[in-house]
Amino acid sequence: MTPADLADLLKTTATTVLSEHGLDTSALPETVTVERPRNPDHGDYATNLALQVGKKVGANPRELAGWLAAALAEHPGISAADVAGPGFVNLRLDAAAQNVLVSDVLAAGATYGHSDELKGCNINLEFVSANPTGPIHIGGTRWAAVGDALGRVLSSQGAAVTREYYFNDHGAQIDRFVNSLIAAAKGEPTPEDGYAGDYIADIAAQVLAKEPGALDLPDEQQRETFRAIGVDLMFDHIKKSLHDFGTDFDVYTHEDSMHTSGRVAEAIERLRAAGSIYDKDGAVWLRTTDYGDDKDRVVIKSDGMPAYIAGDIAYYLDKRQRGFDLCIYMLGADHHGYIARLKAVAAALGEDPDTVEVLIGQMVNLVRNGQPVRMSKRAGTVITLDDLVEAIGVDAARYALIRSSVDTSIDIDLELWSSATNENPVYYVQYAHARLCALARNAADLGVTPDTSNLQLLTHEKEGTLIRNLGEFPRVLKTAATLREPHRVSRYLEDLAGDYHRFYDSCRVLPQGDEEATDLHRARLALCQATRQVIANGLGILGVSAPERM
Repeated sequence: MTPADLADLLKTTATTVLSEHGLDTSALPETVTVERPRNPDHGDYATNLALQVGKKVGANPRELAGWLAAALAEHPGISAADVAGPGFVNLRLDAAAQNVLVSDVLAAGATYGHSDELKGCNINLEFVSANPTGPIHIGGTRWAAVGDALGRVLSSQGAAVTREYYFNDHGAQIDRFVNSLIAAAKGEPTPEDGYAGDYIADIAAQVLAKEPGALDLPDEQQRETFRAIGVDLMFDHIKKSLHDFGTDFDVYTHEDSMHTSGRVAEAIERLRAAGSIYDKDGAVWLRTTDYGDDKDRVVIKSDGMPAYIAGDIAYYLDKRQRGFDLCIYMLGADHHGYIARLKAVAAALGEDPDTVEVLIGQMVNLVRNGQPVRMSKRAGTVITLDDLVEAIGVDAARYALIRSSVDTSIDIDLELWSSATNENPVYYVQYAHARLCALARNAADLGVTPDTSNLQLLTHEKEGTLIRNLGEFPRVLKTAATLREPHRVSRYLEDLAGDYHRFYDSCRVLPQGDEEATDLHRARLALCQATRQVIANGLGILGVSAPERM
């Protein structure tokens, strides 16, 4: 019996109990929650349902809890149901009912934990979207890991997810990039507002290799040559770095295309027709304050040039026209103002503001020998994705960046995350998987095969704890998707790995010496196989490898 099965049973039982006592069943919540008590002495699961609805239906919560406990105790899958405190119900599952989870995991395999909760929801997930003026910095790298993991989480719940990268290749930053390339090609110092780092010299040299006479061209033609080739080379580097990091995108959209295709003009015309645009001081303004923003925004500046928000408006409209129900933007720590701004844009266009969701990620700091690492060997001024991967590897980098809520800043200790010790969280989880794979190989050598026909034999306390944690995985994925918090999967895997290690230390899985394999050995081996599957599924959600040997 999974926690979801137990929640359904509780809802059905509560409906019956309330009806029998002439009480209003509409007071029951749509979804009933059951939780694992922190103290295992209190039972396998607990619910506060009686406290939630008791006063609403005119019943004493503790008395209602007693009615529920009595009814639940009659169910064949429940071995005991007791009332605690002011109205909690503590439940113990029958061993056979609990242990069927092992069979459920093995039957579902790689899809265990998945659901159709978000089926029919078409989601555009935009993340990283770094300017093509340099390598991806460490903040963008956090989104590369978290965004990809969030896409996997949402997909696991049935959503159709399109990962999109928005190249900001329009505006002043590209001009500064081009100026920096030309200066490097000429052997001149970096312009005061330009980009520094060895990568600029490398790209400038590649431009000259492709167009040896680029510096002899007239100024405008020279700038266009360095812009076209240089930006493409930077794009190629960014895409390769992301691919090597395990993050790929379905769609690459160029900001410049919003302007050259007429989409910006189309969006402004639609806003004018809606009465959301006005002219003032020679500029064109959007009435975003009518929709919750802190001030109105200039869309077209007084010099006739589009402001940055013009591209944002056209881009959002373009996403909606492509059929996306939800547009998730994953932005950096300095973009808090975009939350109200983008929702206001949606409302001004006549769309539902809830079709926009903005997630803000906080800063990432690298630490080595207790000291912050501030300078990149390649980029010169910032730490990059490539720097982090070189220091600790892809798996550790992804796991370290995903493991904490994006609402918090994180320090990544390079010594810790590159160590092969249990203090390293990714090593701890991967080692559990590798240990389980080794156990399976040893079992095969002994001719012992997993068997689920005698799972009722799994009655040890550590077995029960491990099985109940396997049952939590679907709920963890559902919550991670609902709250947009893939870090919950990391923390779950660490708890599961700990439960497995404690189980293994207490329960002998394979026969020793001349001992004959028993039904208990085979049942425990099935439990180990299920545990390995769930760890592999969880690591897959994070985009982290599940090694068979370490």
